[in-house]
Amino acid sequence: MDRQLSQMARKDEVCRRLMTVSGVGPIVSLSFKATIDDLARFKDSRPWRRLGLTPRVYQSGEIDRSGNICKCGDKLMRHALYEAANSHLRIAKKWSVLRA
Repeated sequence: MDRQLSQMARKDEVCRRLMTVSGVGPIVSLSFKATIDDLARFKDSRPWRRLGLTPRVYQSGEIDRSGNICKCGDKLMRHALYEAANSHLRIAKKWSVLRA
């Protein structure tokens, strides 16, 4: 099964580009591709809202606070992206623009 997933990810251009980031493997890239599908159909930040990665905003009169992420949408995809980011920031030793 792992071999099949790796082959599927290597055949897809978007998945190959995602896997260039350390911490992102075939499973994360394929699940991102399946969740978002085609980015061209979104005109604004809708795909990130679908994943629940937009900050919660509390606005009331003079108070304007941004809080934690809203946590709506696909929980497993959000968890996979969190694990990939954690791996990239903490485990990978190679320098990158994302880490800087």
